[in-house]
Amino acid sequence: MEVKTSLLDNMIGVGDMVLLEPLSEDSFIANLKNRFEHNEIYTYIGSVVISMNPYRSLPIFTPEKVEEYRNRNFYELSPHIYALADEAYRSLRDQDKDQCILITGESGAGKTEASKLVMSYVAAVCGKGQEVNKVKEQLLQSNPVLEAFGNAKTVRNDNSSRFGKYMDIEFDFKGDPLGGVISNYLLEKSRVVKQPRGERNFHVFYQLLSGASDDTLKKLKLDRDFSKYNYLSLDSAAVNGLDDAANFRTVRNAMQIVGFMEDEVQSVLELVAAVLKLGNIEFKPDSRSNGGDESRIKDKNDLKEMCELLGIEQSVLERAFSYRTVEAKLEKVSTTLNVAQAYYARDALAKNLYSRLFSWLVTRINESIKAQAKTRHKVMGVLDIYGFEIFEDNSFEQFIINYCNEKLQQIFIELTLREEQEEYIREGIEWTNIEYFNNAIICDLIENHQNGILAMLDEECLRPGTVTDETFLDKLNTICAEHQHFESRLSKNSKFLTDHSLPHSCFRIQHYAGKVLYRVEGFVDKNNDLLYRDLSQAMYKATQSLIKQLFPEGNPAKVNLKRPPTAGSQFKASVGTLMRNLQTKNPNYIRCIKPNDKKASHIFTESLVCHQVRYLGLMENVRVRRAGYAFRQAYEPCLERYKMLCKRTWPHWRGPAREGVEVLMADLQVPTDEFAYGRSKIFIRNPRTLFFLEERRRQCLQDLATLIQKIYRGWKCRTQFLLLKKSQIVVSAWYRRYAQQKKYQRIKSATTLVQSYTRGWQARKLLRQLKYQKRCEEAATTISAFWHGTQARMELRRLKQEARNKHAVTVIWAYWQGTKARRELRQLKEEARNKHAVSVIWAGWQGTKVRREYRKFFRANAGKKIYDFTIQRIMQKYFLGLKSNMPPMSPIDKNWPTRPYRFLDGTHKELRRIFHLWRCKKYRSQFTEEKKAVYEEKLEASELFKDKKALYPSSVNQPFKGDYLEISKNPKYQKLNSAVEEKVLLADVVNKINRANGKGTARIFLLTKKNVVLADSKTGQVKASVPLPDLASVSVSTQSDGFFALKLKEGSASAIKGDFLLSSEHLIEIITKLHRTGAKAADKEQINVDISDEFLVQFKQDKVCVKFIQGSPKNGNGASCKRKNNRLLEVSVPMTA
Repeated sequence: MEVKTSLLDNMIGVGDMVLLEPLSEDSFIANLKNRFEHNEIYTYIGSVVISMNPYRSLPIFTPEKVEEYRNRNFYELSPHIYALADEAYRSLRDQDKDQCILITGESGAGKTEASKLVMSYVAAVCGKGQEVNKVKEQLLQSNPVLEAFGNAKTVRNDNSSRFGKYMDIEFDFKGDPLGGVISNYLLEKSRVVKQPRGERNFHVFYQLLSGASDDTLKKLKLDRDFSKYNYLSLDSAAVNGLDDAANFRTVRNAMQIVGFMEDEVQSVLELVAAVLKLGNIEFKPDSRSNGGDESRIKDKNDLKEMCELLGIEQSVLERAFSYRTVEAKLEKVSTTLNVAQAYYARDALAKNLYSRLFSWLVTRINESIKAQAKTRHKVMGVLDIYGFEIFEDNSFEQFIINYCNEKLQQIFIELTLREEQEEYIREGIEWTNIEYFNNAIICDLIENHQNGILAMLDEECLRPGTVTDETFLDKLNTICAEHQHFESRLSKNSKFLTDHSLPHSCFRIQHYAGKVLYRVEGFVDKNNDLLYRDLSQAMYKATQSLIKQLFPEGNPAKVNLKRPPTAGSQFKASVGTLMRNLQTKNPNYIRCIKPNDKKASHIFTESLVCHQVRYLGLMENVRVRRAGYAFRQAYEPCLERYKMLCKRTWPHWRGPAREGVEVLMADLQVPTDEFAYGRSKIFIRNPRTLFFLEERRRQCLQDLATLIQKIYRGWKCRTQFLLLKKSQIVVSAWYRRYAQQKKYQRIKSATTLVQSYTRGWQARKLLRQLKYQKRCEEAATTISAFWHGTQARMELRRLKQEARNKHAVTVIWAYWQGTKARRELRQLKEEARNKHAVSVIWAGWQGTKVRREYRKFFRANAGKKIYDFTIQRIMQKYFLGLKSNMPPMSPIDKNWPTRPYRFLDGTHKELRRIFHLWRCKKYRSQFTEEKKAVYEEKLEASELFKDKKALYPSSVNQPFKGDYLEISKNPKYQKLNSAVEEKVLLADVVNKINRANGKGTARIFLLTKKNVVLADSKTGQVKASVPLPDLASVSVSTQSDGFFALKLKEGSASAIKGDFLLSSEHLIEIITKLHRTGAKAADKEQINVDISDEFLVQFKQDKVCVKFIQGSPKNGNGASCKRKNNRLLEVSVPMTA
């Protein structure tokens, strides 16, 4: 893709009209047509952008185009509205200059789309962030709201803005948007009551009827049929390309984003519906007894519905349509209204109601999008206002619109000349006065405080007596007759007396854009913009707050007898404020032109475009711009663009850029009066000089292209030759290498063959020598072996003989030693017997001596001491044996050592008991608090149910879990968990038995420290909550079933619904926890547990007997309950084995 670096590159026609040569109206139009036919819809006049409406989508507004024009010089790329928006935004952000963008043009020229493109570009290039994006979204979404209420379909444009809009967008020091302020000018409120043929009322009416839901229309008392409303034209109700229903949804969404509350949106829709209803009110004449004419409403149904929408009493509004009260200083005069006056009052109310609603919408949007910070902001203003209008029938609206355009043209010329003069002074160029048409004389004709047309119109409206449009024209003929820009049939200038193109009831003004003929009919009424005070006061009596805000003058406490300001004076003041605001900002201009009246693409109507060029003053703009120097450019880009035209500056200039440009211009011999040197720019007077430089540059570029091609082709051929040469060398080297390798392989093969033969002969010779040597060695070895064998056998025979001799000696010696040993043993045994006999005799003698000595000291208590000693020794031996045979520490182990003696029987049992108690204590000391509580509950369950309830044995080995539903963790029961404030001790699913049929319904059973709660198992909704003190007793059977009854105390609040009959798989745990918790909650008064196979249950007012029998149940292995009669429920429990 080619990247353009200058406006002049690949230019179609002339991108900047200042460079157009020759300059004439025909060449101007031809250049616009040429560019339009090539889809170039933007053209410059200096810094002014001319925008042609293409009436179709072009691929020049993509995000890629936004990035292409971002932070680029204004003249760097082809003309585009993005270039102007970027220049304005960067001047505001970087140079701290407030900016304004003035968008003008007639209806259908694309002003609204141009303002949207500017705002969307600024939104795309400014900062990002959540708050910044919110502000940008609100600023952008304000457009659909204002378009719905302020735009309409006209013969020239399907989305024509029927009001002027000026938006100030406020930025912070970083260039991020903070908010904005919108000002509106001259809403065409007459369109509310009457539309020209082929046009529509404002969009919002059609959008409401097409896009609102049936319920909404029913609330607003409306019907979708357009033909039922007098204020809606039917010949163009449907517009191709406009989807009113989708646009209504867009507007509702935009109002929500901007910040409208739902009740505010509803109030706005009610006012729009009221305007439609107001148009259906019709009047009929009614003669009074005194002969006067008055009016009456034909059908009061629409009036009634309108009053209901606005909250107004029907009689009050009906009287306001029939009577008019005129107040003087001290008196009131009430007069009746005839049919014409009544219709005027109705239409005036509709116009005021809608225009004030529109102003309120603008104010409400400003409240939402205004900047919150109080610091100074940078401001960019965008003015989207109607252009100069010249119709066949021009009235008061066209007059003040053209007055506004005269003021804009005046400030445009002043600011353009001031900008030119400031740049000349800044660059040090001598400033020469420029001759141009100053339209201040036309502005003075209209706005002069004494003799201006607006002043005389206000004076005529305030004058007592009969005031008509003809008297106003007579005053103009009297006072403005001598003015050179004013013409009328009855002016003193006699040349107009025979001008039949000028009717008697008209006057003509010579505007800067041409002559415009105005018809005075309606000037006085439209300037008065009168709304009867009776209608204002009736509106103020409405109950809807928005109506009261729209009609503050209707407040009886604040009656102001002073006439309200006229429409002309209000608009004049607004234009003055706008002009003062624009003069404080740096202006940027967008002139919008529509190429044809058919709203079709590819059609360029020269007469229509020429007409717009004239009244936009574009030729005047070009002449002002070209009066001095037509083109100026900074030295650096100028030198960079044209440096190839001089050998001294090509290819690189080493000095300052200005000196390089001076050398360049001197070398090209450009006349010195055709250019001037500024401080940072060069100024070129005539476009011919610029085109001369461009032509020389084009030729030079062609020469340079030829030179580059020549050098490139030579380089390419040399490179190809060197590559071939290098390839040939490589190929030769590789071939030589291959040949030498083959030769070497042949030599190597021959050498290897010779070597192999030589090594073979040597090996065979050596082998023969080795074999002979080996045979000699083997013969010597064999001889040596035979010799050594003979020697060994001879030695073996000798050793065997010696061994046999030695063994015989050993045997003989052994027998001899044995004989000696046996003799010695017999002698030793004899000596030992003799020695033992002596010892026995000696011991007997010693014992006799001891007994003889002891008898001397023997006493009678020696037996008791020997007994005690014996008993002590026995006990010591018993305890030591008990210590070594101690049983395990498990409390359930029943092993114990046997008693060794009968007299220790009591001691043995006591020690067993003490030891069991001690090891139980040691075992209990290891318990945690939770485990201890579980064993206490098990112990209490044993006390309650052991040997009393057949279900108890199966529950002993089952731990008491408590929260079987995990109610605090399960998200299904989150609602139920939040409804129970205390800690849940037990949560389980139980079946609540129905008295009517004996069937069970699943319920969640919760037990807390203070309450028993029953809740729905599906929804978690609490069905019953019983405080524990209200619980009297619990009844269960002796069988293996899970049924139990909660009996409530009589007279308690919980006893109203009666007792509860429930069944659960965890009955033992539920009753045990209920028994323990009830004792704590009821101040130690435990809940009584009644165990019986037959007990009574109180169901509301009746007592029912519940009887348990053994049998074969029908539903599996569980117990089943069946209703026998109104007083008996029978529970069948399966028989246990």
